[in-house]
Amino acid sequence: MKRLLGLLAAVVAAALATHPAAAQDKKVRAQMGWAFPSSTGLLGPTQTRLVEMLRSMSGGSIDVKGFEPGALVPANQYLDAVGNGSLDMAWTVSGFWTGKDIAFAMFASVPFGPGVGEYLAWMKHGGGEKLMKELHAKYGVEVIPCGVISPEASGWFRKEIKTLDDLKGLKMRFFGLGANVMQKLGVSTQLLQAGEIFQALQLGTIDATEFSMPVMDLTLGFHQVAKFYYFPGWHQQATINELIISKKKWAEFSDTQKAIIQGACDATMLQQFAEGEAVQFKAMKDIQAKGVQLKKWPQNFIDAFEKAWVEVAAEQSAKSPEFKKAWDSYSTFRKDYAIWKDLGYLK
Repeated sequence: MKRLLGLLAAVVAAALATHPAAAQDKKVRAQMGWAFPSSTGLLGPTQTRLVEMLRSMSGGSIDVKGFEPGALVPANQYLDAVGNGSLDMAWTVSGFWTGKDIAFAMFASVPFGPGVGEYLAWMKHGGGEKLMKELHAKYGVEVIPCGVISPEASGWFRKEIKTLDDLKGLKMRFFGLGANVMQKLGVSTQLLQAGEIFQALQLGTIDATEFSMPVMDLTLGFHQVAKFYYFPGWHQQATINELIISKKKWAEFSDTQKAIIQGACDATMLQQFAEGEAVQFKAMKDIQAKGVQLKKWPQNFIDAFEKAWVEVAAEQSAKSPEFKKAWDSYSTFRKDYAIWKDLGYLK
């Protein structure tokens, strides 16, 4: 599969690079901030591959250089930095900007939400991407969905969680809307960037953490501190990455170059999704070999998470007009999609 995807990207790159319009484009240089350390499983290679793809598909007219988190700007400040033009672009996740508006989370991952196919259907053909662009435009950035992964794990815990009461009082790193759910169950949450999590867990600043899929989590070393790894990732059944670009830099690209950037992001979604599905089971075996117990939440936990999520969705809809707009669009699409899902897919 990886070889096939690589061949496909090469063919597309060759076709675009030899196109007369591409050959005539002036060179545009750009600095791209990465949200994740390049050593992070799956995410790291995806970032570097995107930079290489933009160069090759444009025949060198899009000259992008990637930078590690914090090398230019702290990763949690990318939206502001790209918005004011001090950073050209960043590959990240919109859920990091919930401090600006909780609606950003709707375009990253949704608790008890759809799998990749349904999520992308809403984004690409159900109005989600349009709403995503409208929200980001308010902060001075162009945005393109630029990556997607299937379910994450639910979290790493130092101690086994046997009852819902065991969650109360825990300090936990948690992302996006799922953090609001955990708060309702008595968990104190905070959002840490990838490179900050291990030290916080090791020092006891946090008692537990979720981050991503097994292959990413393995490279971050959580298994050295926490020995209970819970599934399924009810909070992130699918997660979308984004490429944000400053309006000033976006205006420098020709129409052909803009199309190449869009094409590279579409190809990145395909490659990242396929690779992510292919590498998890080996990572899970490796994690088990390091003495970690893989645990599955009992149904009463899942029911409690879902009940809290219903409350969170209603509360955020009342607080944020942008969230309500996205939530209503998403919910309507899911109801209609169920006509197809219920009959077309095996249960």
